[in-house]
Amino acid sequence: MFKNLVIACFFGVTAIIFGAFGSHALKETLTFDQLQSFETAVRYQMYHAIVLLFVAIFDGISAKQKLRINSFFYLGIFLFSGSIYLIQLTSVQAKSIWFITPLGGLFLIAGWVSMIIQFLKKMNKS
Repeated sequence: MFKNLVIACFFGVTAIIFGAFGSHALKETLTFDQLQSFETAVRYQMYHAIVLLFVAIFDGISAKQKLRINSFFYLGIFLFSGSIYLIQLTSVQAKSIWFITPLGGLFLIAGWVSMIIQFLKKMNKS
């Protein structure tokens, strides 16, 4: 459990760092649209850091299911937010890695759907 809490906190603190970096250091170097994209990556990373904290402390999900949900969210954050950071902070062209961002989004969706399934199973047992 503590490993998952540490990872969730890592995602949270790096979202804060990237958000501050974006709003200060990148304000003059990125276009408005690029900055909006960067901020979307930060926002999604923070949302899912908070969800990861919830998953870590929630007792109604088995360790096996937590591992599955966390894996989806870890991959989703890394691929979705990570690909946007890569595109906006480097010379990597979006066209060359176009499939990574939506793939990350699919992993984030899979994490949420996995949570829904677990809650529905618990609800049906009640």
